[in-house]
Amino acid sequence: MPYETGARVKLIRDVQITGGVPATGGGSAGPLFLGAGATGVVAGAAEAAGGAVEGALADFDRRFAAGRFDGHTTGLMEGIRRQIVSLGATVPGAGGGIRYRVRFENGFVLDGIEEDALAPA
Repeated sequence: MPYETGARVKLIRDVQITGGVPATGGGSAGPLFLGAGATGVVAGAAEAAGGAVEGALADFDRRFAAGRFDGHTTGLMEGIRRQIVSLGATVPGAGGGIRYRVRFENGFVLDGIEEDALAPA
């Protein structure tokens, strides 16, 4: 569900916002998450360019498009290409999509939150 700028939203799952970072004293803190249920306001949106599936498809086409294959091999290649495309329809975030910039009530501003992590608040 696309959100307009200014829409109130909440996280429906925990979202990782950092990787592991070294802590003072020699320890290592784990990643930092913003928890499910945090509410905020959409500050902007951008269409994600391609996604992982389009990148994989472009790589596949670049490697094999110039080759000349017999009919059987060409059929196999088309089957693999269809599998790559179908992966984008079944894996969340694998294809493109809309990513949002959200200003949360706790002061955090996250840019690039995937649409499937949000719900109306």
